Amino acid sequence: MVHVLGATNSIFNQYISEIRDEVIQKDSMRFRRNLERMGEIMAYEISKTLNYSLVDVTTPLGIASVSIPAQQPVIATILRAGLPLHQGLLNYFDKAENSFISAYRKHHKDGSFDIQVEYMASPDLTGKTLILCDPMLASGSSMVLTFQALMRRGIPAHTHIVSVISSTEGVEYAKKHLPQNVTLWVGVIDEELTAQSYIVPGLGDAGDLAFGQKI
Repeated sequence: MVHVLGATNSIFNQYISEIRDEVIQKDSMRFRRNLERMGEIMAYEISKTLNYSLVDVTTPLGIASVSIPAQQPVIATILRAGLPLHQGLLNYFDKAENSFISAYRKHHKDGSFDIQVEYMASPDLTGKTLILCDPMLASGSSMVLTFQALMRRGIPAHTHIVSVISSTEGVEYAKKHLPQNVTLWVGVIDEELTAQSYIVPGLGDAGDLAFGQKI
C-alpha cells in the first residue's frame, strides 16, 4: 500500500514547497527543521495504524482509561540524509529503539554506480514494527538493499517506509521488490528520474542541503 500525504491539502505541503525552493533551501537549519516537521507528521499518520492497549492512568482527581500503543516501533534511517527525518519520527515515538545503516553510491569510470551498504547498528527486529526512513526514494534500489540488510537482524511484523520525495520508478521498484507487509508513506511522487537517478523536479541532494557538501 502507498500513502501520498501531499495528495491531500494540509500544512505538510508548505514544508514540501520550502524544501524544494532553491532560495529557502539555502538555509540549512530551516531545511533540516522542515524535514523534521515532515517526519513528525508521518509519525502521527503511522501511529493510527498501530495496535493499542487500554491502560488506567491515575490523575489528581481520579482514574482515566487511555489507549496507548501496545508496542513502540523501531526507527531506522539511512545515513546521513535521513537524520533530520529520523529525528522527527523520534520526536513522536520517543520511546522507540533505533537502527542506523549506511548506503552510498560507489561510482565507476563509465558513469555507472553500485549501491554499497557498509555499516549497520540495529536491535533485534523480530516481530516488531519497523519504520525505515530516507528523504528521497529515487531508483528505489538503495531502500530495497537497506531493507534486505536490516532483515539480517530479524523479520519485523510490519515495515513502514517513509520518504518525502519519490519518483514513480522508485515507488514501482519498491512495490515489486519488497514483501506484502511493507507500507510506503511518501510526501509527493515526481514522474521524472534522470539516467543518474536524480528525481526531477525533486530538490537536489538532501544530504548536502542538510549538512553541507561532501567531497
